[in-house]
Amino acid sequence: MTAGTLALTGAIVPLAQARGSDTMRVGVIGCGGRGSGAAQNCVESSQGVEIVALADTFEDRLQGLKKQFKVPDDRCFVGLDAYKKLLALDDINLVILGTPPGFRPKQFAEAIKRGKNVFMEKPVATCPAGIKMVIEASELASQKGLAVVAGTQRRHQQAYVETIKRIHDGAIGDLVSAQCYWNMGALWVDAAKRNWEAYKSGKWSDVEWQIRNWLFIKWLSGDHICEQHVHNIDIINWAFDAIPEQVHGQGGRQYRTEPQYGNIFDHFGVEFFYPGDVRTISMCRQIDGTTDNVSERVVGTKGSAYMDSSGNCKIEGENAWAYNGPTPNPYVVEHTDLIKSIRSGNPLNEGKRIAESTLCAIMGRESAYSRQQFNTKWFLSRCTLDLLPPDDLKLSDSKELPPFAIPGKYQIPGWVQPERGRRRG
Repeated sequence: MTAGTLALTGAIVPLAQARGSDTMRVGVIGCGGRGSGAAQNCVESSQGVEIVALADTFEDRLQGLKKQFKVPDDRCFVGLDAYKKLLALDDINLVILGTPPGFRPKQFAEAIKRGKNVFMEKPVATCPAGIKMVIEASELASQKGLAVVAGTQRRHQQAYVETIKRIHDGAIGDLVSAQCYWNMGALWVDAAKRNWEAYKSGKWSDVEWQIRNWLFIKWLSGDHICEQHVHNIDIINWAFDAIPEQVHGQGGRQYRTEPQYGNIFDHFGVEFFYPGDVRTISMCRQIDGTTDNVSERVVGTKGSAYMDSSGNCKIEGENAWAYNGPTPNPYVVEHTDLIKSIRSGNPLNEGKRIAESTLCAIMGRESAYSRQQFNTKWFLSRCTLDLLPPDDLKLSDSKELPPFAIPGKYQIPGWVQPERGRRRG
């Protein structure tokens, strides 16, 4: 197969719609805050980009983009199956996936099946079953010559790119440890209260409340270690050019205890074991009145590297250095890079990479929930956790929300207690 072609049902089809100066016709699936932001970033990123179709579970969520980009009614789709209707449009060559993460694996797989290039927000799944689906679809994307870029904008931020390059070139020596953090105040406090009141008044079904309140629902967000902290975990994976071999976590739900906050924790602390028994610390919390820290630090035998999303990236030690170059908006640059790769016929594919970082966050969550230590191989091969929504899910459905995990009582699906004193794997 030559560059710029893809295989569909056995035929070789030229990627004419996505080459040269041709217009990128973009469909947006999930039109809430992040989907809307990604749509705007995509249009800003390159010439010849048009938002031509929208899909969302709720009609009220797509009205803003519909008005902004003048999308006609017959190209706006509503409902849990709206994404399928949008993906069936033949004239769309790029889709933005901005729905809650629990829906991401099936929507991504369908997009690749339909031959669409994809920008998908992180994280890309909330369970190992979803991770496997994303990896499989990413492999298919490579076979079809389709581009896949994830919403890990630090990977496209020049300050980070330059810092990681220096780490890989040996500026801080052999890596011996690392720390990463997303510690901040509470999110969605007022929204969670309003959503709960609407739900308890009978206005919404179980499923509608959970989707509208998705940030606090495990099957939809993966908990905040997955939904948010995956950014920082991804940077550590990037620095080590590897994923952890083992994980041991803890966490709890001490400050957001009211039912409107669903079934997630409010703080986590996780130890990841990288190859060579190199141990790293990962911390995240969403608690008001605490010290904010969103950053990464990598320690080597010759010094250390510090990075944060403001562009404050530097190296201390034998090869001291600080980034002072340009600072274009990485939320825009990631779309620039995506579209450039499509038009050049050399499509980027970040699918497997973000699936692996999401997997690490999921493992950290499950280890913290259960207070069990285990290895990655065991988790991928033996854990039976499957949070994927059923194909016949309806907005009006009743759906019991499992209680939040209590360490010592919560058991990872597929777990068999190892002999006393031995860890799994």
